[in-house]
Amino acid sequence: MQALVEARLPMEIRAVISNRPEASGLQWAAARGIATGVVDHKSHASREAFDAALGDAIEAHAPDLILLAGFMRVLTEAFVRRFPRKMLNIHPSLLPAFAGLHTHERALAAGVKVHGATVHVVTPALDNGPIVIQGVVPVVPGDDAKALAERVLAVEHRIYPQAVRWFLDGRLAFEGDTAVHVEGSGIPSDSLVSPRDAR
Repeated sequence: MQALVEARLPMEIRAVISNRPEASGLQWAAARGIATGVVDHKSHASREAFDAALGDAIEAHAPDLILLAGFMRVLTEAFVRRFPRKMLNIHPSLLPAFAGLHTHERALAAGVKVHGATVHVVTPALDNGPIVIQGVVPVVPGDDAKALAERVLAVEHRIYPQAVRWFLDGRLAFEGDTAVHVEGSGIPSDSLVSPRDAR
């Protein structure tokens, strides 16, 4: 969230809303004059009730785009259907690999040579929406989950603002609910290979 604000994108940030009253991002945002709100999931009897209240809080700000950042709740299908093609999420893996939690530990256990982050459109299926952009980092000898997480976070801070810029510029073209393409972007002339000296 902080990286998105500091990217100074050409947009109005209408609110930062959290399900955790103690979330440090709320104070950070408020100190910068951004409206904040809390919809505590613990005060609702069900996921459906929480999602309905969260949706109402979001709709009060009439956003064109909803950005999930550090939001660790699984959203119900009803909530996602309420905001079709209006929610982006950042996930710390190269989806579809390692959906869900503990992505860095799982990547290391699997012995992958590259890891990274994915910005995707939120759909009812967890971490399964159309991919907008991915950033790749090498996995190096001696990596632990903490070191790998730090490297991936740096990539997240670059690719999430880029995905938002494309949305703001009207460059995201949807194919139903299964794919999204960036209009006007070409395929890169090279690709990352790790280790770099691979032949």
